[in-house]
Amino acid sequence: MVILGISCWYHDSAAALLSDGKIVGAAAEERFSRKKHDYGFPTQAVEWVMEQGNVKPADIDHVVFYEKPLVKFERILASYISTAPKSFAAYITAMPLWLRQKLWFARELRQQAGYTGSVLYCDHHLSHAAGAYLLSPFDDAAVVTLDGVGEWASTTMGVGEGCHVRLDREIRFPHSLGLFYSAVTAHLGFKVNNDEYKVMGLASYGDPARFRNEMRELLHLHDDGSFELDMRCFAYQYGLAMLSSKGKQLLGPSREPESEIDQRHCDMSASLQERLEEAVVAFARAAHATTGKSRLCMGGGVALNCVANGRILADTDFEDLWIQPATGDDGGSLGAAVWVWNEVLGHNERITLDHAYLGPGYSEQEIRATVAAKGVKFQELAWEDVPRLAARLVHENRIVGWFQGRMEWGPRALGARSILANACNPAMKDILNDRVKHREDFRPFAPVVPVENMTEYFDLPIESPYMLLIGDVKPDKRDVIPAVTHTDGTARPQSVRRETNPLYYDVMREFERITGVPVIINTSFNVRGEPIVCTPEHAYRCFAGTGIDDLVIGRCWIRKEDIEDGSAHQ
Repeated sequence: MVILGISCWYHDSAAALLSDGKIVGAAAEERFSRKKHDYGFPTQAVEWVMEQGNVKPADIDHVVFYEKPLVKFERILASYISTAPKSFAAYITAMPLWLRQKLWFARELRQQAGYTGSVLYCDHHLSHAAGAYLLSPFDDAAVVTLDGVGEWASTTMGVGEGCHVRLDREIRFPHSLGLFYSAVTAHLGFKVNNDEYKVMGLASYGDPARFRNEMRELLHLHDDGSFELDMRCFAYQYGLAMLSSKGKQLLGPSREPESEIDQRHCDMSASLQERLEEAVVAFARAAHATTGKSRLCMGGGVALNCVANGRILADTDFEDLWIQPATGDDGGSLGAAVWVWNEVLGHNERITLDHAYLGPGYSEQEIRATVAAKGVKFQELAWEDVPRLAARLVHENRIVGWFQGRMEWGPRALGARSILANACNPAMKDILNDRVKHREDFRPFAPVVPVENMTEYFDLPIESPYMLLIGDVKPDKRDVIPAVTHTDGTARPQSVRRETNPLYYDVMREFERITGVPVIINTSFNVRGEPIVCTPEHAYRCFAGTGIDDLVIGRCWIRKEDIEDGSAHQ
């Protein structure tokens, strides 16, 4: 039984393939197209998962789309009609694309992939819920999904039990935590559906009291955990802007993109983040009270807000929390596929996701051929020497491009396509930003730690394998790992089990052998504005064109000193 799940046409398009109850592969289109947050039909991702599964279009039993286009079109059309004539500009902008492409997924599937078989459609938030619960290690849990908007729902609550998941309650468009956060993100001069995590990082530098009343005016919370927006302050339901003139007047002048960030912007970010956390915690508390479950599974783009996730663990009665690594729209492709496996086809075996390494991998021969073709000096190591070398280089304050195994599923680099650096060096954050990442200086870098040392360094009660939780760095460790300790004393750690990624794990253990500290920096192997690298060629180009000192790619080691100049052999 072969099932292909697809998400596309909003942001972060992706494809995932199941074969006889196993995940063959899953990948976002951006990693192949090199267009960040690529929303087009995932032609290259579909081709890759089919190649990985050694299947042709005729071998696929079902293709499932992660939402229902006709229902979504109904919502968009109804919104435009109800707000006419203010909606005219948005209407004439949106309708051609819907009528030409977005309503005709099956036709596009035939044209792009040559598939003519069964096509199924899963509700958007059910895709999130299935990806959250059915892939989780829990046999029962409360389920919460939060994002911008699917067809009509923006937030849902339900239950997962055994091999089934259901949604019992929803909050509908235009009321949305995701759109609330995005609207203020845009007002702060950042990109919607791209930079919300920057606002989350900026919030730590601000005073939430400054705009607290304004945020409460924008977003009202109710005793039952529900919420509603003051729609007089928002324009997205009828226009091309996120905030209305009333909303802009309430918050004051907007920031021009790429302009200087001042204390006012920090304070607004802090107030926004505080209000989001209050809403998420209130809804989670309601889910606990309603379902009586001790564990929670979350899905949707808002579940990428690591600070709010940490608040759930701290401020609700849930004992455990699980979020799939691709919890946004990309993960809807995999969620829809497992929904077909369990709910449509009725299989009583769950497909548990125990790691995120679901993307393309490359053989030793392929990696060596790519490196050799560059005509540069390199050294080929024994496998046992690879983590020893990487740890030594990190200890020497060299920046290491780390390319190993299959690529990660989701937006985080988790030790397959990572840049590694010294968390003990207080200057390393600025060094990385200056020489490689070229990103805003308020954004923190994340630590990676063996799971056994997690609670020694970080105040988190559960594992964090997908870097989706923020917790306090233990006070006595903040001076030990200053490069990953944020201004508010927090960090977003990744905890690693050796059985999941032994090579990566061993780097930390080797670094601990040298320094006594098992924590290093892990940041994504890319530069600002580009997707994380996917292929050996991508990795080499990023290494050669930036201030990365060393590339450890498979068993091959290349030093920057052995390249003629920083742009050679690209």
